[in-house]
Amino acid sequence: MRSNATKSKLRLLLLSDIWGKANAEWIQYYLRKLSDDFDVHYYDVCELAGVDTTNYTAENLHAQFVNGGIEKAVTLLIQNEKESAIVLGFSIGGLIAWKAALSGLSISHLFAISSTRLRYETQKPSGEISLFYGSLDPFSPDESWMEQMQIQAISFEEETHEFYREKKIAHVICAEILLKHSIGR
Repeated sequence: MRSNATKSKLRLLLLSDIWGKANAEWIQYYLRKLSDDFDVHYYDVCELAGVDTTNYTAENLHAQFVNGGIEKAVTLLIQNEKESAIVLGFSIGGLIAWKAALSGLSISHLFAISSTRLRYETQKPSGEISLFYGSLDPFSPDESWMEQMQIQAISFEEETHEFYREKKIAHVICAEILLKHSIGR
């Protein structure tokens, strides 16, 4: 039980990438770094979207997400989350958070990592937005999209789409989150 003198932790939602929790040992890099300072809640986006993972291929998972899964995940996330939160979303998880924010989810800050499908978005949610991409990811939003959305992305040189799975990258992203929310170490 927390005393009244202790400041309560900010709520942080982590939304997985397309692979969900079945292929997410790397998520521990983020949980270890952020759990001490935030009230962390992890979401497997495959579960949120009701995706059938028996045919566990990128093509099959992607098809299910774009054919109704994203919308289902957005709806369920909004139903589950009633208070404002910071969100850290990986790939499709960042897109789900973006769309949820546009549909009423209260997000104070969205950190979207490798959320390449954002390039199709034409509206920007309110709240602070930080985007991170690997410079070698051919599907990242281009400069004109960034200008239209009035967002500057952080690019990781010589990195591909799933660069966020690396421990050293996780430490950099976590440091940015802690810095943005004035939680120094």
